[in-house]
Amino acid sequence: MRVAWKPCIAEMIGAFALCFIGAGAICANALPGVQSGLLGVAIAHGLVLSIMVSATGHISGGHLNPAVTAAFWATKRMKAEPALHYMVSQLVGATIAGFFLKAIFAESIWRKAQLGTPMLAPGVTPMTGIFVEAILTFFLVFAVFGTAVDPSAPKIGGFGIGLTIAFDILMGGALTGASMNPARTFGPALAGGYWSGWYVYWIGPVAGGVIAGMVYDRIRKK
Repeated sequence: MRVAWKPCIAEMIGAFALCFIGAGAICANALPGVQSGLLGVAIAHGLVLSIMVSATGHISGGHLNPAVTAAFWATKRMKAEPALHYMVSQLVGATIAGFFLKAIFAESIWRKAQLGTPMLAPGVTPMTGIFVEAILTFFLVFAVFGTAVDPSAPKIGGFGIGLTIAFDILMGGALTGASMNPARTFGPALAGGYWSGWYVYWIGPVAGGVIAGMVYDRIRKK
């Protein structure tokens, strides 16, 4: 089994950055005197994804998300073996970020923020959470295909994708944490031990991402 190490390392670094900055912004918001709120968290996620997708796009395609990789596999843009390698790399990068954040922030702070792990809000059922995550990830992967994958896409780097992450968080952040990314949830969950509703953040994003890829191909097909 041959592993394409360079793309996998790029995916690991990109996923690390997304989790470190995204979950880190949530932890930082728990510090005394910091009031960046949901807008600050959305901006942090959007900016880091914009840059890291742009930085890794020419190396690995800039997936940084198992849901995006699953969409590539489902639309036959990627074979199963390299897709699995990408997913493992993304999970490893996010997990390292989770443990780094746990070491950086005081325990009282990261526990207050649940180490930035996306969680369902009170009153949001797992089924509703899956539905919300699927819709938000649909928008994300549709944006990936429409701004980065399609050869005729506008040359805007990762900024269209980053902006999608930001507006998704502004809508869904208060409901599910707006993960849209199993790795983004897995990393801090493993480091902090927060596993409540973990399956929501696999089923919803992967389903939404795969559907988005298929829909894009269907309406784009000539």
